[in-house]
Amino acid sequence: VNSVCEQLLTDRVRASTDRQRLPLRARLGVQNARVLSIIELMEANLSEPLSLVEIADEVGLSRRQIERLFRIEMGRSPARYYLEIRLDRARHLLLQSNMPVVEVAVACGFVSASHFSKCYREVHAKSPQQERADRKKPAAAKAEA
Repeated sequence: VNSVCEQLLTDRVRASTDRQRLPLRARLGVQNARVLSIIELMEANLSEPLSLVEIADEVGLSRRQIERLFRIEMGRSPARYYLEIRLDRARHLLLQSNMPVVEVAVACGFVSASHFSKCYREVHAKSPQQERADRKKPAAAKAEA
């Protein structure tokens, strides 16, 4: 079981008392089945992100149809949404694991640590290294900052 968790980049086996992750439809409040299938595809391919053309081929829609659907349903482009879920996964790994930052970058589909840091800083207003350092600060020190 632990080797499976490591392959999935999970740092622990979920305890029987922990809540399971909500279904995508409930988690996002999206009802459009096509958008949900695209998001599922994105979430299944975080470490090796698919191009929009590959996603379009997989779901049987045109690139332009996907862009329109995402603007309507998600309020952003599919590329922006894909980047955000990769960075959310990176934040989770930075806070919940001891993986080196460069490994977190690779696990979330970034080809270089510098590009990862730049994107991370733009979305989370701090570098991955600062995020990791903040995790280690006591709660009182965080409140003062």
